[in-house]
Amino acid sequence: MTNMVNNGGARILIIDDESQIRKMLKVALSAHGYEIKEASFGKDGIDKAALYHPDMVILDLGLPDITGFEVIKQLREWSQVPVIILSVKEQEEDKIKALDAGADDYITKPFGMGELLARIRVALRHAAKSEDEPIISIGELTVDLAHRIVTVEGNEVKLTPTEYEILKKLILHAGRVLTHQQLLLSIWGKKYQGENHYLRVYIGQLRRKIEPDPTQPIYIVTEPGVGYRLMGSE
Repeated sequence: MTNMVNNGGARILIIDDESQIRKMLKVALSAHGYEIKEASFGKDGIDKAALYHPDMVILDLGLPDITGFEVIKQLREWSQVPVIILSVKEQEEDKIKALDAGADDYITKPFGMGELLARIRVALRHAAKSEDEPIISIGELTVDLAHRIVTVEGNEVKLTPTEYEILKKLILHAGRVLTHQQLLLSIWGKKYQGENHYLRVYIGQLRRKIEPDPTQPIYIVTEPGVGYRLMGSE
């Protein structure tokens, strides 16, 4: 699906109306081997996504013609290209709305280029990875999807069916934040959307079973007000 070589070589489309941001991103990302296309309007960005088939889209939420949310909505009608939101907006509801609309991750301006590059690598790896991969390991945590076996430091950990489904969902999207709504919908269904206390209870139980220190988790990290992220190997 991509012409990537290691971390570089992927085609990245930047949709942002700030010319300085686009210039800075183009210089920095080109230096890491990425091929860059630019758009300053949402509709133009959608057209370029259709024309160039990028491997990744970096999208600002505040655009002059249509919102970033509308761009995501239209992209998701025909493409599963990874989308990283770039925004000055720090409101939790904007992050949640973008993620629930289909964005893969978000990063808030001002940002460090190292952090953005790490998020790009995670999103590209996830897009390239087959989700039927039988065994996934992160640090000392291993999940055997074929046999539903979870081990930590080589020792099997007994999980309830619900705990396992939550961990499976997180590890299949390792490095990406999953919102409360995304997790509740996939595990419990529509009736339980908004029941965030269900997640808190089960995440707490999971941490007690897989984390070296549940009070300072290294695997399942809370994104305050948004959801949870299972940390990748970055």
